[in-house]
Amino acid sequence: MSFTTDVKAEIANANLDIGPMRAQAAALIQLCSYLSFSSAGIQLHIKTENAATAKRIFKVLKELYNVPTELSVIRKMKLKKNNIYSLNVVSKGKEVLEDLGLISEKGLQSHPARSLVAKESGARAYLSGAFLAAGSVNSPQKSNYHLEIATQDEEHAKFIEKLMRRFDLPAKTILRRNQYVVYLKASDKISDFLRLCSANNAVLDFEEIRIERDFHNSLTRLDNCEVANEMKSQEAARKQLEAIDKLRSHNRLDALELKLKEIAELRIDFPEASLNELCEEYEKRTGSIMSKSGMKHRFTKIMEIAERIV
Repeated sequence: MSFTTDVKAEIANANLDIGPMRAQAAALIQLCSYLSFSSAGIQLHIKTENAATAKRIFKVLKELYNVPTELSVIRKMKLKKNNIYSLNVVSKGKEVLEDLGLISEKGLQSHPARSLVAKESGARAYLSGAFLAAGSVNSPQKSNYHLEIATQDEEHAKFIEKLMRRFDLPAKTILRRNQYVVYLKASDKISDFLRLCSANNAVLDFEEIRIERDFHNSLTRLDNCEVANEMKSQEAARKQLEAIDKLRSHNRLDALELKLKEIAELRIDFPEASLNELCEEYEKRTGSIMSKSGMKHRFTKIMEIAERIV
């Protein structure tokens, strides 16, 4: 199973009080259903490819409204051949929509009744329902962190984004293939969203894998940095030795002032040593402390003298 499937299964099993359950039902119906009209009134037709989402919708409709629901399963024959779970609410459709504030005298609304999401518990439940209905999240094992909720309506996308920002989740919205996608990219904010939806086991899995990946990446960057520094150190040592050889071939090495000659001899004796290592050797030989910048300055002087030799 995918990480998204695991997250949705956990969210679908969370217990909610009646108030938050209504908020979650509003999100599920908004994002999973379409309407039809008959002599019996408004009928709700709900479709989803996620089994946990289908069970959750069936449960909340039963507990909240005790409406008769027809459930069917269709097997897709193309692409991934997933099951499509279809729930038809053949009566009380209008009553359900009115109770959730999804329909009024002006027609269908882009958001539920404000009272449903006024409290934190209701807002959290609505976002969890939105994710159940139309959300996805990349596995933390992937190189890019990404969580999104897709909707057909721009105003609805803005509503979801605003709800997320109430919880310090910096969501953004883009238009992708005729859908408005509300998304998060930062790994810590994705973790916060999963926690907000009561997907606590998923949070633990997400954080464990994320920390392991980030730690591995940090080690890799550190190793690369150390290799780069070592290469720079070796290149500097090579140029210093070339300058010293040039001075020696022109009988100018012994003519250097003592403080420069000491450094030149130190490099000859330790051709692969770093500046820090040369400073330690210098202290052993002379009993005097030499800083790294002081060592580098003296090598610069030696190389300048060598460059002046034609």
